[in-house]
Amino acid sequence: MPAFKLFNDLPQGENEFDYIITGAGCAGLSLLMHLLQQPLLRTKKILVLDENEKDKNDRTWCFWETTPGLFEPIVHKSWQQIDFYSAHFSARFDIVPYSYKMIRGLDFYNHVLQSSEGYSNVSFYKTKVEMLGNEGDKAFVVAEGRKLHARYVFNSILFEDISQYPLKEGGFYYLLQHFKGWIIETKDPVFELQVARFMDFRVPQDNGLTFVYTLPLNANKALVEYTLFSPAMLKQDEYDKGLRDYIAEYLNVADYTICEKEFGVIPMTNYPFSKGEGNIVSIGTAGGQTKSSSGYTFRFIQKHSAAIVAALLKNEDPHISKSLSQKRFDLYDSTLLQILTQKKMTGDRIFADMFKSNHPQLVLKFLDNETSITEEIKLMSSVSSAVFLPAAFKEMFKGI
Repeated sequence: MPAFKLFNDLPQGENEFDYIITGAGCAGLSLLMHLLQQPLLRTKKILVLDENEKDKNDRTWCFWETTPGLFEPIVHKSWQQIDFYSAHFSARFDIVPYSYKMIRGLDFYNHVLQSSEGYSNVSFYKTKVEMLGNEGDKAFVVAEGRKLHARYVFNSILFEDISQYPLKEGGFYYLLQHFKGWIIETKDPVFELQVARFMDFRVPQDNGLTFVYTLPLNANKALVEYTLFSPAMLKQDEYDKGLRDYIAEYLNVADYTICEKEFGVIPMTNYPFSKGEGNIVSIGTAGGQTKSSSGYTFRFIQKHSAAIVAALLKNEDPHISKSLSQKRFDLYDSTLLQILTQKKMTGDRIFADMFKSNHPQLVLKFLDNETSITEEIKLMSSVSSAVFLPAAFKEMFKGI
């Protein structure tokens, strides 16, 4: 496996690359995998830079698909039944042809690193990226005072601390999705293997939209994730209390061991992240690939990576412009963010109304930005028009 080497070990004369990928998270390594699928691109000289060696299971990605995707070999667990709970509506759903899938961070990192074996043109170095820029017909990266050039730099690094962003800036809404998860192991077999607890809103909503999801890994082990959409983060012991209370009250488990922990923060904002400039191409959250109304990112990164690769194969600009349909979903996302930010309607009620009045497959398709206008009209009719229509009109005519 090509481990991340120390940046000082990069030969001094080796400063020119075809592609530099800054940030070896989901976006950077997904793009690398997509590049390696193409014979015309897999021979390019590619440099991957990250501060960390990606040797820890630091996160989990969940998403849904109707067919096997590029990362199917490392899907840790999948489910075709989901539970939804709220004070307003609860149900168990079959979601076929969708499968709800889980990929563990360490499995993802190892898979991409192993897939890169044998490619002497692909190298991984551990360093902090200090600066990006354009110079002539190339982009450059500065790390440890050294400047490296490439035809394109694909950047997933947010150079600002997202937890410090203001709630509202320049007419844009901003919330944080912040979450803490425990993988717990119980003495007795208590988990239903075939069912994922997709959203459970029965927890207190005092700090903003709050839900828990539970993903059974076997009869005695599950990932339990306490998630909030709100303008501010909590203290760590508050997440812990939320998890403890939920496990005791809604999983009815008293005797368990915490095997692993994870924590993360994702921006939920309609702020228009830059596609990049010149020969710098923004990817991942930095490139606007996190769905602002839900925080889901994995599938959007895969679509974006595929579009970038398709453009490179045609020698076209890899700064991918949004389609009309994508702009339509941006409007929906901005509308929901406005409603949540201004507390015009609670998030648990919105999701409850959507799941109560529609097939779960349609809701999942909508959350993936893949529905038609006709399907979206049906979905919109299931939520309060008195709340959503004025909010939507306000977003449509903002700035006029």
